[in-house]
Amino acid sequence: MTATPQELQDLVTRSVQLLADGKIEEWVDLFAEDGVLEFPYPAWGFPSRMQGRAELLAQMGLFGQQLEVEFSAPEFYPTAGDGLVIAAFTGECTLRATGGRYHQTYLSVVRFDAQGRIAHYRDFWNPWLVMEAAGGELPWKQALQALAQG
Repeated sequence: MTATPQELQDLVTRSVQLLADGKIEEWVDLFAEDGVLEFPYPAWGFPSRMQGRAELLAQMGLFGQQLEVEFSAPEFYPTAGDGLVIAAFTGECTLRATGGRYHQTYLSVVRFDAQGRIAHYRDFWNPWLVMEAAGGELPWKQALQALAQG
């Protein structure tokens, strides 16, 4: 199967909506079995790279419980094809635990395999905004340490 550029853009739009809806298992199903999610600038305490559906689900599984977000429609940038999609969008985000709100801008570089599954999703965002919404770097770290201890 060779998807058209429009079909791939539609898949990116669907992935953004699945995240906003908290449908993480469906979102993970968009990835190839060994698909990669990469955050070049992760928030403190989060990995910069995850590979495989099980790892993606384990890390992203609490997304909807931790964050309420409304994304804008993605804006797409021209590429040379080859299963590559570049999208920019924004999010109006609220941390459920604190009620802290922030506005985030995302730039996503997504490569699809020949079957139309996400092979590599590189997501650029500003991690300081989420930490600030949590009350700053120290409260963010303390909250993550508390979660890790159960």
